[in-house]
Amino acid sequence: VQLQASGGGLVQAGGSLRLSCAASGRTLSIRFMGWFRQAPGKERSLVAAIPWSGASTYYADSVKGRFTISKDNAKNTVYLQMNSLKPEDTAVYYCAADPTYYRVGYFPRQSYEYDYWGQGTLVTVSS
Repeated sequence: VQLQASGGGLVQAGGSLRLSCAASGRTLSIRFMGWFRQAPGKERSLVAAIPWSGASTYYADSVKGRFTISKDNAKNTVYLQMNSLKPEDTAVYYCAADPTYYRVGYFPRQSYEYDYWGQGTLVTVSS
């Protein structure tokens, strides 16, 4: 599986951005897609996740109500709509894919659970 992330950029606080992650290759093996972010000096952490088949979603508490993860299976693409951006959202954002089957209701939240990674896209929110 290959992942190509795009959509990052510079935005003022309160603004919006939409990130895209296009998957190619063995996409039928994907079970979950996630968006992670890593700020300078901090660990990479999960922002949002969505099963490749299904409508349920997971969000980190810090982005609930502001970010929305969605997917277009026909285009093999996952999106992260980011609204009401804050300076603390500044980070490199990575999309990732997990091919593992889990029990119903479980969301993989750790970076080591994801096998495939995109190259990262920088989001900078100015105050």
